[in-house]
Amino acid sequence: MLDKPPLLPIGEGFANIVPDAASAVLGVAYEVADEVLPILDLSEGVLIGNYERRTIAIELLDDAGPPVDAFTLVSKRRDAALLPSTRYMALLIEGALEHGLPAEYIEFLRRVPARAPSLSAKALRPWIDGALAAMRLRRDRTR
Repeated sequence: MLDKPPLLPIGEGFANIVPDAASAVLGVAYEVADEVLPILDLSEGVLIGNYERRTIAIELLDDAGPPVDAFTLVSKRRDAALLPSTRYMALLIEGALEHGLPAEYIEFLRRVPARAPSLSAKALRPWIDGALAAMRLRRDRTR
């Protein structure tokens, strides 16, 4: 689903996973070191209820082995009136292409209705990018 309200009221929807036995979610699984988890929690707003971390079973597309446990971020906050921005969808599509997700899934992403980035989102983008860059710099200095 792409109906998760943003942390700041910019009028755009973001990715969310909701239970649906008739659907599947595709994505990329990363191995993340324990010391990185607090940074992810901070950047995604876990500590203030924007998302919650949840353990799920995943099947790797390039591995016929049994499902493995992974965590994802989910939210109970939903707003069906929201659409993702064209910028956000371009990032999802770029990531899907980069990681070799199936062509059918990429075509599905391309068909998702999207809106131009809101003026609020454009105004906040430099601040958000700067904050994320500062967090990365702090992380790199402690390595």
